[in-house]
Amino acid sequence: MPRNCSVQLSLMSEAMRFVSIRICALLAGLFLATGALAEAGTASKLLKIAYVDFPPMTYQKADGSPAGTFIEITRKVAIEAGYEPEFLYLPISRVYLYLRNGRIDVWPGSANVPALKGEVLETWVSPFASQLSAWYLEGTEPLSHFDQLQGKTVITIAGYTYGGLLYWLEGESSIDVTQAPNYRAALDMLKLGRGHYLFGHRDPVLETLAMSEDEKIRESEIRLRNLTWLFSLANPRAAILREEFDDAYLRLAEQGEVPPIREFGESFVIPGFPEQYR
Repeated sequence: MPRNCSVQLSLMSEAMRFVSIRICALLAGLFLATGALAEAGTASKLLKIAYVDFPPMTYQKADGSPAGTFIEITRKVAIEAGYEPEFLYLPISRVYLYLRNGRIDVWPGSANVPALKGEVLETWVSPFASQLSAWYLEGTEPLSHFDQLQGKTVITIAGYTYGGLLYWLEGESSIDVTQAPNYRAALDMLKLGRGHYLFGHRDPVLETLAMSEDEKIRESEIRLRNLTWLFSLANPRAAILREEFDDAYLRLAEQGEVPPIREFGESFVIPGFPEQYR
């Protein structure tokens, strides 16, 4: 073969090898970019959801997993809206903080929390209502007006602010406030006479009432509040998330997968209840 032909073939071979390397590099880059976009898409669909110890609505099981009626509905709605829920078990004070700074996206909790005013967007739908009551022993005067708390001792649950109401109770010099670590301990304190009234939400108290002596415990309603989903305004997509949750809930309600749409209605409060914490 003439020398010039060999040189040309060699140059063509080198050129083809160079093109092949470039094509491989471009394909590799394309695959990496596609993978990165897929990961970014997955990450953007991850929804960080806080929950607190509020059985049977929301609580943490012994194995550390989230459970409760509100948890299961939240999971259904999040998935229906196209998101992957990531549940974070937190004390209520941390929930408020993380909603303010955007470390969580949403909290299934009480509507109209004074401490979160201007910090969250709430869904239009409300799957449940939460009843705060004053629990007392048979023979104690039922609580029909907040003025009756003057000169009395109120048992509260550690970690609960009752929508800020705790601060009002602690600020009243004529009302003594004592805390219990949980509802079982609180009910035992009530039976031992270490308080006149126990402030507790109906569902977890009824879940705890089990002993025969608990039959002497009575209830006076204090406040009825709607439960909803609260989205952090620190998240720029808060309004979109709320709309997606509302729409997802409506679809699931039509299919009978979640409780029917309920009207918020007028929230009940006992006479004399502090205006700023309604």
